[in-house]
Amino acid sequence: MRLSQQLGQWAEQRAQHYLQQHGFTLLLRNFYSRFGEIDLIVAKDHELIFVEVKARQPTQWGRACEVITLAKQRKIMHTALLFLQQSPQYESYAVRFDVICIDFLQPIAKIPQQGFSSHDYDLAWIENAFTFDANLIRL
Repeated sequence: MRLSQQLGQWAEQRAQHYLQQHGFTLLLRNFYSRFGEIDLIVAKDHELIFVEVKARQPTQWGRACEVITLAKQRKIMHTALLFLQQSPQYESYAVRFDVICIDFLQPIAKIPQQGFSSHDYDLAWIENAFTFDANLIRL
């Protein structure tokens, strides 16, 4: 498994744990559709949250939260709509889209010796990072 895949899996686990510490219940991890993937789907107090998780090492290309393009948002929205169509038990829930970004402060070796948690990182949770936009997803 490539370093980026390992990092992505670790970041999703870390984000899941973080959200659970804040009282959210995990419904699904890695929900796939023909449109794309949603990393985490969690719920709390009749609110359904679709969570995109991004983790990055320091690069000249910016921080983790800066790489969620409109195209990526569109894919997440389409996938969320499909999830909602398949899960009528959540039709009365409020819906929001959050992003959890993890930025490492130093580069990580190709084979981390002690795991990713031993490295310094910043975790940012952006609630309501974007909203359903009919024009964006062309409903």
